[in-house]
Amino acid sequence: MQIDRKMGKYSFIMNRLSGFALVSGVVIMLSCCNRSGGTEITVFSSSQDGDRMTRISGLHFAKDKLSSLPEIKVDELKQFQKIDGFGATFNEAGMICLNSLNPEQKDSVLKALFDPESGAGYTLMKSPIAACDFASAGPWYTYNDTPGDTSMVNFSIERDLKPDGIIPFIRGASAFGKFEIESPADFAPDWMYFSLKKGEKHIKPEYYRALARYYSRYIKAYAENGITVNYLNLFNEADNPWYSNVTYVVMGELIKNFVVPQLRADGLTTMIQLGETSNRPEALAKFPDVLNDPDVRKHISSLTVHGYDWNKFSTLSELHEKFPDLPIWMTEVCYVTGTLFPKGGPAKSPVYEFSDGEFWGNMIVNDMKNHVSGWIYWNMILDQEGGPWLVSTEHGDPDPNQQHPVVIIDRITKKVTYTGLYYYLAHFSRFVRPGAYRIECTGGSPSLNFVGFRNADGSIIVNVINNGDETDCKISRNNKMLIQKLKSHSVTTIRWNDTAKI
Repeated sequence: MQIDRKMGKYSFIMNRLSGFALVSGVVIMLSCCNRSGGTEITVFSSSQDGDRMTRISGLHFAKDKLSSLPEIKVDELKQFQKIDGFGATFNEAGMICLNSLNPEQKDSVLKALFDPESGAGYTLMKSPIAACDFASAGPWYTYNDTPGDTSMVNFSIERDLKPDGIIPFIRGASAFGKFEIESPADFAPDWMYFSLKKGEKHIKPEYYRALARYYSRYIKAYAENGITVNYLNLFNEADNPWYSNVTYVVMGELIKNFVVPQLRADGLTTMIQLGETSNRPEALAKFPDVLNDPDVRKHISSLTVHGYDWNKFSTLSELHEKFPDLPIWMTEVCYVTGTLFPKGGPAKSPVYEFSDGEFWGNMIVNDMKNHVSGWIYWNMILDQEGGPWLVSTEHGDPDPNQQHPVVIIDRITKKVTYTGLYYYLAHFSRFVRPGAYRIECTGGSPSLNFVGFRNADGSIIVNVINNGDETDCKISRNNKMLIQKLKSHSVTTIRWNDTAKI
């Protein structure tokens, strides 16, 4: 997260929005009241002192004379990347936690995550293909563990249909909101590999066609159960020691010669993604090898990276410059106790303190400012121990494996905790909707980190993270401005919606 730590504090920038309308080429100041045919400006805050997506008042307009205040300049005419959405991941571990609650509590959690009016309104989700480290409802599995079954006669998603499975989880979420799904695989069926020893986890070429059938059967089986898999990502964190060792060049061959032909032959229009790299710099290093092949590139809808470098955001702008036509998604990041923590991060997972959300909020802002179009956190729901997790050392899944989720459900006391991450992420997922564009916002101060968007309905969203003490800030547009108080260590959303018919 472009987290420069100076004097022990995050050094960032921030932004906000103001209310004006363009009439015959003249910018006029609008009222912050909601008037018929006029403009409504609303402000929502989550803060260290107790605000939680709280609608607040206090906007006022003034002439540009308070020059000593930090200023954020908004230019909605300068647009950057299109936004595809925000969300987290469906895993068996989360469903196990949900199933520990009574039906009313369970619905309350799902509503808080997916309802676009009163909840976080998630619109972009990950759903892993078969087992991963949080496929916790049983032992390691794939959808076809019958060696040599290249025709996929024994293919089955039976486990995903069980009460703790992914499909009931997705169906439950769908009752409260609409979202798209991207799906990667940690592993293909074991029998397709040379071996599961480090460095030997490559797919045997004679199984390339069978693997393509495997992916196609997965997408069709989910469709038969009412679930659309919108995006397919062949492998998660591939070309690394811990999961599949498949290289990106081989992935390119699989995509153009096997997977896409199989999907199209089966009448599927699922979009293909490239990536799920373990960190941002890895994408810049490895993607060009395959994307420079036009026969592969034409099939790729978007590029996906993980955030485990923690702060190498500028590499995404470099990646965008190389491939400006391909959206970039950040599709996984979390804390992993004892293994994956940023410098100075918490000592253990999960993290209950609201203040931790500031770290994630700044990461989201900095990813957005470096051309990210979609942002997906890893585990959406875990328990009080940061689990439960699956142990399968040969598949890179260790014990213990405590991680940090968006929502913590204590399976003993039934207490539900919405983490600081939940609130900071919700300021984006609820207010910045698919189809929005990032807009130009400049200025600020070292303690303020900010980013602005224009939604498809014309509303402007400016999200400002205040990493320091309480301060007033002016948000200016065409020599007009508003003053907004920013609470200490807070995230504030300013929404301006011009409904005037002009």
